[in-house]
Amino acid sequence: MAINPTRINPLDINQNVSIGVAFPLDEENIFKGTRTIRDQLKSNLLNLLLTEKGERVMEPNFGVGLKKLLFENDINTNSLRKVIHTQIQRYTPQISLRDVRVETDVDNHILYIQLNYTYLLDNSNDSIQLNFLN
Repeated sequence: MAINPTRINPLDINQNVSIGVAFPLDEENIFKGTRTIRDQLKSNLLNLLLTEKGERVMEPNFGVGLKKLLFENDINTNSLRKVIHTQIQRYTPQISLRDVRVETDVDNHILYIQLNYTYLLDNSNDSIQLNFLN
């Protein structure tokens, strides 16, 4: 009989302790924090995607800078996918990116991005969708 144990990060055991800062920083999240490694990883991923290169002190290459693409006339989606993949490999190695979908509506200045990824600790899947509107 094979036993399939569930892997749990030791930091996830005590749900009464925050392990990180929740994102986005607003009235609710500033004091709440994140309670699990998975929640903190998603927060870190959002931070990586929304941060402009050069914005983070002592890390000039950190960030994808998705917000600046909103008013671009011609977004090279293949290049954007490559940048997202490279940044995630470098700064969030705890996940494996499965799929990146990028859709644009140039006339209405709308950018849709969906990331599907695997959390490597327990091989569970998750996704993030960002919609940038003018």
